[in-house]
Amino acid sequence: MDWPAYSPDLNPIEHVWDMLGRRIAARQPPPTCIPELRRVLLVEWCNIPQNQIDNLILSMPRRCKACIASSGRHTLY
Repeated sequence: MDWPAYSPDLNPIEHVWDMLGRRIAARQPPPTCIPELRRVLLVEWCNIPQNQIDNLILSMPRRCKACIASSGRHTLY
């Protein structure tokens, strides 16, 4: 499939990075230095439930179909 200019980001890892970012942003108190951020990133990365990643991967055919149907324009993804 060609990558249409207006397609949503169909790369699953980008969505995993978003999950990770949201988990870090929700931490109280937030990390205050680089070593702490590194530690927290590793902890949160390991705590992302595998079923969330599996669901994301399983959604890829649906995401691709939506992108094709919209001719690369905006989709709900």
